[in-house]
Amino acid sequence: MPAARPSPPTLSTSACLHKQVLYGKIAAWWEGSSSKRMKGAMPMLTEMTKRERLEATIRGEKTDRVPVALWRHFPGDDQDPADLAASTVAFQRQYDFDFIKVTPASSFCVHDWGGEDRWVGNQEGTREYTNYPVQGPDDWYALQRLEPEHGALGAQLRCLELIQKSVGDEVPFIQTIFNPLSQAKNLVGRENLQAHMREHPTAVRTGLETITATTVRFVEAARERGIAGIFLAVQHASYRYLCDREYEEFGIPFDRRILEAADGLWLNVLHLHGTQLMFELLANYPVHIFNWHDRETRPTLGEGHGRVKGAVLGGLRQWETMLRGTPDDVQAEAQDAMEQVGFHRFVLGTGCVTPITAPWANLRAARQVAATHGHSGT
Repeated sequence: MPAARPSPPTLSTSACLHKQVLYGKIAAWWEGSSSKRMKGAMPMLTEMTKRERLEATIRGEKTDRVPVALWRHFPGDDQDPADLAASTVAFQRQYDFDFIKVTPASSFCVHDWGGEDRWVGNQEGTREYTNYPVQGPDDWYALQRLEPEHGALGAQLRCLELIQKSVGDEVPFIQTIFNPLSQAKNLVGRENLQAHMREHPTAVRTGLETITATTVRFVEAARERGIAGIFLAVQHASYRYLCDREYEEFGIPFDRRILEAADGLWLNVLHLHGTQLMFELLANYPVHIFNWHDRETRPTLGEGHGRVKGAVLGGLRQWETMLRGTPDDVQAEAQDAMEQVGFHRFVLGTGCVTPITAPWANLRAARQVAATHGHSGT
């Protein structure tokens, strides 16, 4: 028989072993880079906790500094809950962002319906789907509600438990939730989804009902694991794929039910993926932070900031700046973003995931510019 796979170390032990080393390196880099800090830095207020800083930012109040959050995929590690938790926590310990976005493979929520994928080297860290279980309209009716405590959903809950055990109340963490229409796309394929919606609308709505009911139950279970909120990923609120009427029928009613399940959490983030967005259509969603590809599509960060009640998250290009740019490019783009919003109701980050090959110096630069620019808010 093959040798048994060794048990992974507990996250708390790993964190203790690496905390001094990682923080020590960051502190040394911090001191060594003081001569490069941006001009115009403002005196700091009393240091806030991450939660205090984020809640004040959402309310539009003054904070000790601009919050910052970057996230990435962990290909390979995202196939095991303990490995994903360990990698997620190590990433946070290294850069000390203001919240953790837990980023599993998108297949975690469709695997138990038969969705299959593989890792082929995408620089975003995303996986390629190899099997779509919905082949015809009857397959939408055949979908069954899943139990969140079992299968791939249960494994993701275990990941959240391990993260909570490691970071406790020190770092807020939020769970990525792919909205029902995004999950439907991963069950049938992007091109096929549009055809099914137009040729078999009743079948698709039936499938979306099953997906939504399952997702609501998963969010309820995730709340019990200590999440601060959800990161609702919306991929089809774009005129590249649908019109307003189609999204009003197949998107909004189901999105709203997911957000109702997350009501009462304090850090719900809406991510609008892609370009040519239906921003106005979703601008009244009851979330705390709005995130979109602000450097690649309208509205600009400043325009979007004026259209929503919560905070906005963005300002950095994931490819041109975070991957192919320099730390100076990161700082310049961050400075421009902060000026667009008047240092108010703003979290520095990217419009989507940070590429897994992005230079570490660029990630450090994003964290540094937020820490050295002084306070934000009114």
